[in-house]
Amino acid sequence: MNIEVEKRIGRSIRAIRESQGLTQERLATKFQLRGCDITRSAIAKIEVGQRHIYPDELILFKEIFNVSYEELLK
Repeated sequence: MNIEVEKRIGRSIRAIRESQGLTQERLATKFQLRGCDITRSAIAKIEVGQRHIYPDELILFKEIFNVSYEELLK
C-alpha cells in the first residue's frame, strides 16, 4: 500500500479516536475484548502510518468507532 495512504488513514483513525475520548490503551482493550490481539504500540504505529492495517482490524475500527468506512478511509 502507498505510504501516504497509510498515513492519511492513520490520521483519520487518530482523529476519530481522540474525538471519542479514547486513549490508545483503551482502544487496544476494546480490540482485545473482541478477540483481536492488538497492542497500544501497534495502534500508535497505525496512527503514524508505520504499520499496515489488516482487514479484520479495519472492520473492528469501523465497529468500535461506529463510523462508516468512508470516515475511516478519508
